[in-house]
Amino acid sequence: MKIILSRKGFDSGYGGMPSPILPDRTLLSMPIPSKDAVRYDELRYGGKSYLELLRDLKPTFKHETCHLDPDIRDGAKEREKGWTAAFGQEGAALSHLLNQGVGVGDLFLFFGWFRQTEIREGRLRFVEGAPDLHVIYGYLQIGRILSSCDEIGAVPWHPHADPGRRGSKRNAIFLPAERLLDTDLPGYGVFGFDERLVLTKKGETRTHWELPQCLVGKSISYHSEKNLKDGYFQSAARGQEFVVEADDAILEWAKSLL
Repeated sequence: MKIILSRKGFDSGYGGMPSPILPDRTLLSMPIPSKDAVRYDELRYGGKSYLELLRDLKPTFKHETCHLDPDIRDGAKEREKGWTAAFGQEGAALSHLLNQGVGVGDLFLFFGWFRQTEIREGRLRFVEGAPDLHVIYGYLQIGRILSSCDEIGAVPWHPHADPGRRGSKRNAIFLPAERLLDTDLPGYGVFGFDERLVLTKKGETRTHWELPQCLVGKSISYHSEKNLKDGYFQSAARGQEFVVEADDAILEWAKSLL
């Protein structure tokens, strides 16, 4: 079995700011701006649209539409009949997953750039001086992989089923397993903030990680022994998915996050 650390949500190039850790500890990963059909103002949390929350945090935020992927938060928007959670990948990133042998049963752990927020003067604000963190915010265990044009067309709500992507030879949608590992949990979901989910080493920049002991010295795609520095692990700047073969210890670590 493989564990895939998958970097998603706002970054310095797309969105230009962290996703918020909300005061109720929700890790609200913000989908990156795009020309896809989903609008920030139709995505909602806690009675507000994502667009309202984003403009609280950054009044100059101008984007209106986004790439809702992975789509793993049940209540984020009104759903079409037959909706299921899903994650899409294409191009070189998909080729990397396939070259690493990723398949049914493997587990995506989605992480992104987050910062703590608070309500100040009636509006959501980033906490002054709060650190920038890489945090694991959700998961999807692969139950099925859709790769043909007809298969992908069966999930029309997903952005990778858009006609512009659907006919590509390097395009796939990953659907969740019915149950996660050997638990009663669904095969996809999101986490609330917990220190165990933080990858960034305390006091370091967000790309400097403190790896769980079970991952130290293991082969992680896009990384080598050169990424293990004096006192921290330098996560790779390139690549969206970092794949590692799970042994018993790694699998127990993944389960401990649930």
